[in-house]
Formats: sequence, C-alpha cells, structure tokens
Amino acid sequence: MNYTERFQVEPKGRVELESIDAGFKNQHESQESALPQIEAYGAKMRQLQYLMYAQGEYSLLIVLQGRDAAGKDGVIKHVFGNMNPQGCSVTPFKTPTKEEAAHDFLWRCHKAVPAKGSIAIFNRSHYEDVLIQRVHDMVPKKVWSKRYEHINNFEKVLYENGTHILKFYLHIDADEQLERFKQRIDDPKRHWKISEFDYSERPHWDAYTDAYEEMLQQCSTQYAPWFVIPSNHKWFRNLAVSQIICEKLESLNMEFPPPQVDIDEIIAKYHAAKNHSDEEPA
Repeated sequence: MNYTERFQVEPKGRVELESIDAGFKNQHESQESALPQIEAYGAKMRQLQYLMYAQGEYSLLIVLQGRDAAGKDGVIKHVFGNMNPQGCSVTPFKTPTKEEAAHDFLWRCHKAVPAKGSIAIFNRSHYEDVLIQRVHDMVPKKVWSKRYEHINNFEKVLYENGTHILKFYLHIDADEQLERFKQRIDDPKRHWKISEFDYSERPHWDAYTDAYEEMLQQCSTQYAPWFVIPSNHKWFRNLAVSQIICEKLESLNMEFPPPQVDIDEIIAKYHAAKNHSDEEPA
C-alpha cells in the first residue's frame, strides 16, 4: 500500500479526525510481521540521507504534531534513530522563552530550519500557535486566524529555497491516550514523562479536534503536505512515516556530486606513496 497517497491531506480537503481509524494497521497483524519492512525502510533512509548530505542541494524538514502521548518522541527515536546525527537535528518547541515571545511567532522556528544537505525534525512546531493558543484563548481569533496564511507563506519560502517539508499528525484516539497515560503511571521509568497537563487537557479534547482539523485543512499544500498517520499501533506509525520519508527522498532523484579533484592524479599519488612505503627498509 502506498501510504503517501492514503494518508496525505489534499489541499483544502475536508478532514474529520473522528472518522479516521487510529488503529489502522493495513494487512499487518503484529509488529513481527511488519518488522522486515520497517528495517528495510530504515536502511534505505540511511542511504538516502547520506546521498542528500553528499549532494548538498536539498534539505528536509519534518514536522511532528499530535496530542499528548501521541508518540512524537517515539518517532524521533525509532524512525530517525536510523540516521547519522551529523546531518540531522531535532528541535523541541515548548513554551516560548522571553526572548522568543518578544519576536514574531515564526522567528524561533526559522532559526531551526535545516541547512542544505541536512534534515531537521520539529517536535511540535510553529503550529502550536494555531493550536494551544487557540484552544486556551491566549490570543484573539483575529490574531490566530491570520497565522494559517503566514505559515503557508513561510513554508513556501523554505520550499522555493530547496527545503522539502513533510508534516505528520500522529493520530490516536481518546482511549489509547488514556492507556498510554496509565503506562506512564505504572512504570517508574516513565514517571518523568508525567505532566500536570496530561489530564488537565483532556476536557479540551473536542476543542483540540476542531483546531487540528482546521490546521490540516488550511495548511496542507502541494509543497508542504500534511499526513494523518494512524498511531494507536506504534510500530505501524513507524512503518508509515518511514515509507513516506523514503518516497519523498527518492523523488528528488539525487546524485552524488562529481569529484572536486583529479581522481587519476590522486590515484597516481597513492601508488607512488605506497611504492615508497614498500621500498623502505624494515
């Protein structure tokens, strides 16, 4: 199955999250059956990242959004753990600092976009400014409603300058979120993940649904598409995200750049040095 086509939000397309099965897992019945595909995409991703780094013409920005416990950290660990950290960065976006709040809402994100040849991952992103700020009335509607256009323009500038963008909404249902909260309570090694916001945000579930749906509808474009990824099954989430990333990187038709030196001359110098070394007395 082509997950790019299945999960991509069409520009200005209508999105109803409650009608999307968060437990979808295609033909796979378990992680074990999907593991060969997951590993194959991981290996391919490493090769394509190396090619992107070597060519130095494009960059890739990955945006991860989702409700609390949707699995953003899990994707970073299990999907992007396949990559060379030398060409990959991760930026979490939490409550703006005093300095960040003194600038426009896109300032802190623009600083973190990837350089050519690199991949950047946003754990949350500039979309927080049309989500939490909307749900909790931190700014009036006349402010946040204009931000969709600002975001689309920002992403278009990045795209036109060689940064390709993939945005993933990790879709879990309310029952799965509650189960993941329970796992954090039951496992002492996960206690550090527990937040006071885990349960205080639950009453706002419907308001967040409205905010996410409008975000997806307003800001999925041909140059920066959104994907709604069924994420109740963590392993399927990883499989779908990996396939979509590999397909995007392959579509760039990247090639290794030509050498910057005379290879024949370098080979001759190598052989000369080797012969000299062989002739030296022991």
